[in-house]
Amino acid sequence: MGRGEMENHSGRRRLTWSNVEWNRAAALCTGQLPLVWLAWWFVMEAGHDDYDQGGGAFLGIFCVMLILPLLGLLHATAQIMPAATLARMRPRAVRGPEWAWHLGGSVLIGTGWSALGYALWGWPVADALPWFAGVGALPVLLLARLRGRPWGPWGAWLRSAGASFVLFVVCGVSAASLAGHYDPPQLSEGQLVGDWRGADGSVLRLAPGGQAELTRVPAHNDVDEDGDFSLCDGTGTWTREEGNDFQNTDRDGVLVHLDDECGQETYWTIGGTELKPELFVLFGDPDAGELRILTQP
Repeated sequence: MGRGEMENHSGRRRLTWSNVEWNRAAALCTGQLPLVWLAWWFVMEAGHDDYDQGGGAFLGIFCVMLILPLLGLLHATAQIMPAATLARMRPRAVRGPEWAWHLGGSVLIGTGWSALGYALWGWPVADALPWFAGVGALPVLLLARLRGRPWGPWGAWLRSAGASFVLFVVCGVSAASLAGHYDPPQLSEGQLVGDWRGADGSVLRLAPGGQAELTRVPAHNDVDEDGDFSLCDGTGTWTREEGNDFQNTDRDGVLVHLDDECGQETYWTIGGTELKPELFVLFGDPDAGELRILTQP
């Protein structure tokens, strides 16, 4: 893949990619991935509720270090180098630096990938588009700046890895210091009263006086039952608690106990914000369990 240079001996543009250019694009894409992930963490996760999952999101980057080169190669092949081809396809009469056309092509292809994500998986375009369109900017700009430098095949990879490590450490420390600390909302019993809804048509109705009504609400199973939880219907009771020793949490929540034999008493931890409160339970493995969230309509 990619055995042409930008121009051949006749002066005509070649639309294929040189191995040197492709190699450098893959190295740059790989080097920026930890920084992109750090930016995503800071925007999407920092200062937000981790749902008692112990900061696994921040450590997640270290679990994918071995596949970073593969992801960088995939990014270069799916966005950066096709954008280079688009830039070279423009008519010669159209003026402007090639890096600007390359950048525009990258944004166009990123827009296409975000549209595909929306069509296949329902990713919100307003959320996905900035990431898909913006993630190609740094490799494109650096690729233009490095063009013509006599680096060997490993030169770009070693320099990219070194710069990425230094920037990740510096930016990571800065991001951690700037990230706000999450404080769950303080909800009174009166604020907890009402309907709480979740996935699978779940409705937990908390009535004044401690009465509860459940419709397809998940509840912990007995130790001898299959699965971590069951979807239960029926009535029961609820109380507001300040921490729960069994769940090993000091966060406030709601302890729900069913009247019948479906499931065990379940502690719903209070989360979200004052304006959009939530009740949540993490069933199964604390690091890879199934998170269920209830919200008020």
